Amino acid sequence: MLPHEYASFDAVGLRELLETGEVSAPEVEAAARAALLEVNPHLNALTGALFDEPLDSNPAGALAGVPFLIKDSGPVARGIGFAAGSRAINGAVAESDSPIMALFRAAGFVTLGQTAAPELSLSFATESRLRGVTRNPWALGRGVGGSSGGAAALVAAGAVTVAHANDGAGSIRVPASACGLVGLKPGRGVTPSAPRSVTAGGGLSAEFAVARTIRDAAAVFDVLTDGALFSTNMSKNPGPLRVALATAAWSGIPVEPQVMAAAESVAQTLQWIGHFVDRATPSIDADLIVEGEMLAIVNAGRAVLAASRRADPGLFEGVSRAVLREARATTDTDIAAAVAAQGSLTRTVDEFFADHELLVTPTLGQLPAPHGTLDYDNTDYTVRGWLSRMFEYGPFTALFNVTGHPAISLPLGESREGLPIGVQVIAAHGRESLLLQVAAQLEQAMPWAGRQPSVFVD
Repeated sequence: MLPHEYASFDAVGLRELLETGEVSAPEVEAAARAALLEVNPHLNALTGALFDEPLDSNPAGALAGVPFLIKDSGPVARGIGFAAGSRAINGAVAESDSPIMALFRAAGFVTLGQTAAPELSLSFATESRLRGVTRNPWALGRGVGGSSGGAAALVAAGAVTVAHANDGAGSIRVPASACGLVGLKPGRGVTPSAPRSVTAGGGLSAEFAVARTIRDAAAVFDVLTDGALFSTNMSKNPGPLRVALATAAWSGIPVEPQVMAAAESVAQTLQWIGHFVDRATPSIDADLIVEGEMLAIVNAGRAVLAASRRADPGLFEGVSRAVLREARATTDTDIAAAVAAQGSLTRTVDEFFADHELLVTPTLGQLPAPHGTLDYDNTDYTVRGWLSRMFEYGPFTALFNVTGHPAISLPLGESREGLPIGVQVIAAHGRESLLLQVAAQLEQAMPWAGRQPSVFVD
């Protein structure tokens, strides 16, 4: 199997080839390694060399033999070094698997390496003092989003079909939008969290993956939840649904007109399919989103303080230093205020879904940003100031981390410059199956499979 042949398949397609014996697992692995080595010099999306041998996994798993990458977001896989994107943490080694890694192994993924992330996964730009800038395969001068940006860049470039990602404020959906991918954030508690991670989200973060096709996202969802969505439910028609369209940011900041137009086009397509669409939005206080996200920030800061007491504080970037100061200074009253914000927002969104099955919004508020737009090493930011700055770029995603609702970004738009535009679809708690069914309808009605970035396995 040649690398360009390998890159033409998604994960489900590769698994079918392996099951029929048309290709062997070593052939697929060799093609994946060649593909990664081809595109990564253009993208700077890996943390270092590929693993000499893939990590142990179940050869009988549902996705056995499918090449895979894990994110540098804290201790993920036993025996594997990590840095969480930080010079201060670099050189740490995971003593055991995270809960999600145990499921990746059981699924049979062939894990070949680790993808870049910003420091502590607390930025919508995958840029760090430790790793440098990860470049977007669609436009090398632009960012890939964050924090799962290394994963998104390599999936978009065809080097792997799916890759580990996690999302505490938009860290799956933002890079999926910037790189033209499918990015599902499952609802709270649906997939195992990472309580020992230095970037754990205090209940706001969800573990999953980025993918190029809906059937791959569904297949990954099945192996992580012991479900049968892909095999039994994907072709089912969910029936006419009540869909709300909201294109204005909760904070009131301007949204790029091309981004708004992409969401409006999706709403029109959903209406053409047979769903009922109207313009409606939850009544959201954007300040409460920032307050609710402080649960994730404080949890991450406290985990770092506990895990790296001997780290040189001067090696942390500017915003991380603010996070550590905030973690030290946070009181029970501060935590109570964040929990109250979370509860208020959750009730508001739950009430909204009493009248609608789905909400459609843009994913980002802008097109993929040029490098340096979000300066995480800036020492002038407070934590709340940094969150507000991030949410100017990505104003639509963090709300659903605070409330715990499932949400997915789909690559349904394209700018005049040829840049991908993601559109976000959100559902009520426990409705991941509905999200993926509707996403499959949109994939058929507004196909994106023919689009390829300028950096793609050749």
